[in-house]
Amino acid sequence: MFLLFSWFDYTSLILMLLISTVIGIYYGFYNKQSSAKDYLLGGKNMNVWPISLSLVSSCISGVPLLAFPVEIYSFGISTALVTFEMAIIFLSTYFIFLPVFYQLQVTSMYEYFQLRFDKKMRMLASIMYTVYMALYLPLAIYVPSLALSQGKTSNLVTGISVGFFSPILCGICIFYTTLGGVKAVVWTDALQFFFMIGSMFAVVVIGITHVGGIRNLWKLASENGRLDLTFELDPTIKDSFWSGAIGFLFVWFTTVALNQGTIQKCMSVSSYKKVKKALLISWITLSILLFFIFFAGLAMYAKYFDCDPLLSNKIQKRDQMLPYYVMDVSKNIPGLAGLFIAGILSAGLSTLSAGMNCLGATIYEDFIKSFLGDNISDKKTSIILKLIVAAIGVLCTALVYVVEQLGNVLPLVLSVFGVAGGPITGLFTVGMMVPMVNSIGALIGGIVSLIVMSWIVVGTHIYRKSHPYSLLPISINGCPLNGTLGVLNTTKNVFVKDDGFFLFRISPNYYALMGFLIVVILSIAISCVINKKNTVVNKDCITPFMQFLLPKTEKYISIEEIVKFTDEYNKI
Repeated sequence: MFLLFSWFDYTSLILMLLISTVIGIYYGFYNKQSSAKDYLLGGKNMNVWPISLSLVSSCISGVPLLAFPVEIYSFGISTALVTFEMAIIFLSTYFIFLPVFYQLQVTSMYEYFQLRFDKKMRMLASIMYTVYMALYLPLAIYVPSLALSQGKTSNLVTGISVGFFSPILCGICIFYTTLGGVKAVVWTDALQFFFMIGSMFAVVVIGITHVGGIRNLWKLASENGRLDLTFELDPTIKDSFWSGAIGFLFVWFTTVALNQGTIQKCMSVSSYKKVKKALLISWITLSILLFFIFFAGLAMYAKYFDCDPLLSNKIQKRDQMLPYYVMDVSKNIPGLAGLFIAGILSAGLSTLSAGMNCLGATIYEDFIKSFLGDNISDKKTSIILKLIVAAIGVLCTALVYVVEQLGNVLPLVLSVFGVAGGPITGLFTVGMMVPMVNSIGALIGGIVSLIVMSWIVVGTHIYRKSHPYSLLPISINGCPLNGTLGVLNTTKNVFVKDDGFFLFRISPNYYALMGFLIVVILSIAISCVINKKNTVVNKDCITPFMQFLLPKTEKYISIEEIVKFTDEYNKI
């Protein structure tokens, strides 16, 4: 009977991996991507629905699926506020950023900086993005590997290490991404979306049923501070209304609006009207998925409010809490554990495949293409792109072993967004919305932001080793044989204040916002001081509703002339 139950649990996982592999084989051998345009943009004739679901899948990595419920469990509901702000992000994408990219018809969105500023700015932004993705993608691999290694509590696996699973997962992803290009990425993402939303829906329904209904779940969360919001303006409070509503909003701007994957996929459809439809579908489906993810955190708390799994030594890391919870409540439900693992794995693979394809596009377009000449054949271009994508996958696999030693996942992700994601968002924003910002201001603002945020993130990581955040009330009074251990951390303070250096105590939820603000303030200020009289700005590089700020006497020139001008300027 146990053998039959185990194989039933494996079904969802095997089915998802098998179909993903078949998709890669189909687009790699039977519907070949013979040119860079086909490989990176799907021939610009992709369908709306798979693009929409792919956008959601690539934005929701395994990190939100595993880390956000734990964040709700440990610190309260503030991070869930961004669910109600997704409309702001998608409207900004459609009205501010996409009109510019669509008008310029760029493959790598970092081409924009050469057209708006100069080649130095393009190189800086491309390097920042490369570093950002090189740090983020190993996290995307690590999370599903962590879920699969949740051994002693699972009928699905038996405690095999993260280091064993990571190369297997990466190998599968490298295979279908390298062979099939963006078409394979989009269709596998669309498939994997259904595993993600199906698994989280099942977790929420089973969780609510397990604790006796929504009323009991809500009551337990309310009585123990999980629904409380503090409106204090102190940025050192880890989770407040402001850190959730404003800080996390900029994290998602980096993830959704100004993401190479988002832009590349939107450029893969044939018309701007279809882009609008794709973004609308993505907004609705992403909001629903986020609702399930955050509700899973409340369901998990209702289950373990009096017997915390980490304090009772059931798990070794807090990031393992959701897999442990699923295996615990699914003991008598064949297939649920496998569906959950397939969902987590789908999230990780979709982010990894999209990231590999996008990073491959950026590296090829921004670093390699200029050295190849104009006469390179489509076949050679396709081979080079596939080699780049494969190399990225291998590098990210190797970096997983570093990530495993660095602590909880969510603070690491927020650190990555702060170091590179926030500054990148700032550079695009001032470039498209503030015409008076020049290349010197943008370059200095970007470099300073990168340096300052790196210093803050590294310093904070060291500081938090000895000054961890305090959790909301947790207890082990209800654990079997542990009733005498009592209640731990019975205060409702989200953060215990101390006398450490102020910048190292700021909530990591604000990192992306801080990187953004440094770029915006410095670039504008420096551009005002160092006013380049001969600066040439093409109106297509400015978002339409901000073009009124361009001087009326400005002489607009073509994109081709701007490229020629900046190349000649850089030679001088």
